Amino acid sequence: MPGTTPGSAPGAAPGTVLLLAASPSGRGRLVDAASVLPVLAAVPPAVLSGTETANVVELADPLEPQAVLTRLRAAAIAPGPLTLYVVGQLLLDRRQRLPHLALARTTASTVRYTAFPWHWFRDELRLRPPGVTTLILDLHADQETWQALGITQPPGPPGPAPASVPLALPPALDSGRDTAVYGRIAPPPSRSRRTVAEPVYMKAVGTLLRSGRRPPDEELHQQALVRAAAEGAHPGFVLARRGTGPVPGDPHTVITQAVRSGRHADAHALATRHERSAALAHGPASEEALHWAEVRADLAMLAGDAALSCHIWLAVAAARLNTGQAADASSVETAVDRAHHQWGRIGDPDRARELGLSLAELRSRVPGRREGALDHVRRQLDQLQTQN
Repeated sequence: MPGTTPGSAPGAAPGTVLLLAASPSGRGRLVDAASVLPVLAAVPPAVLSGTETANVVELADPLEPQAVLTRLRAAAIAPGPLTLYVVGQLLLDRRQRLPHLALARTTASTVRYTAFPWHWFRDELRLRPPGVTTLILDLHADQETWQALGITQPPGPPGPAPASVPLALPPALDSGRDTAVYGRIAPPPSRSRRTVAEPVYMKAVGTLLRSGRRPPDEELHQQALVRAAAEGAHPGFVLARRGTGPVPGDPHTVITQAVRSGRHADAHALATRHERSAALAHGPASEEALHWAEVRADLAMLAGDAALSCHIWLAVAAARLNTGQAADASSVETAVDRAHHQWGRIGDPDRARELGLSLAELRSRVPGRREGALDHVRRQLDQLQTQN
């Protein structure tokens, strides 16, 4: 009978598992990411999740970052524990030097448009309840990305797994304070190596879980490091960080609990109070105040109020631009992209027309990563003009 992690109780919400394996298809491929999926797919869903029951979504060498985002967004709003198994290759975009997960069509020159920005993980997971989200990672990096992440640990020869592991992550790979993260970043390949690497760490995780028992995350992580080292794989930069548990009195925890119980108005009112307090203390365009505005936008989305969510995201984007942030800054692009996403879900034609005009103006300044985004807004506005 499959094992479960401590704390999974009968009748609890089912878990959600996202298996994401992605790597470029061309000469720049460092790892055969998809080769691990048969191993993970052989593990019962309940064991992958550590819950009594679980839903599993598999993404093998996806082509489009928006497709990955859609799956991640759906997984993030699902109730119950969420475990993401991510295998792939990190690359930097040439403009902002931010890490991205390379997808099948990604090349060194197209990272910005064809790869999945790592900060999207943080953005989508930030409203998850504390203590129920885990990322298990087997990532590979080239020399440029390795250095840009600030990893000073030399690659070195393979050796035994460390008895203790660092609890800090490279800042560029921040996935949110409430998300537990375990895994490794494999060191850059030597110049003489011509073969594509295997995701040895994640294969070790899958092999261990096929026993039918799901040990606690830290134990699973250490056992996988030991097994990978026994096969001659260097652990690289080891990732191990516990997610925070529920903090009594923390407003994010209180808001999450209100949303989970269907009290959307209470959650929004609490976020509004914190936004006003932050605006008084730090200024209405401060990061502290804009954080709470973004929380309100997400809460409106979760409550099904697409018009309000779109309106708030537009205001956040405008505020960031007015403070001098660049049009291609990730925080600005994220705000406009989310406004665009919510705008497409507004059912009231009058409200859609009103917000669409503001969105079109912002899209002319912030085209974003999706080709033709501004044209899409203009076409939809033309259709709305013909509706009564």
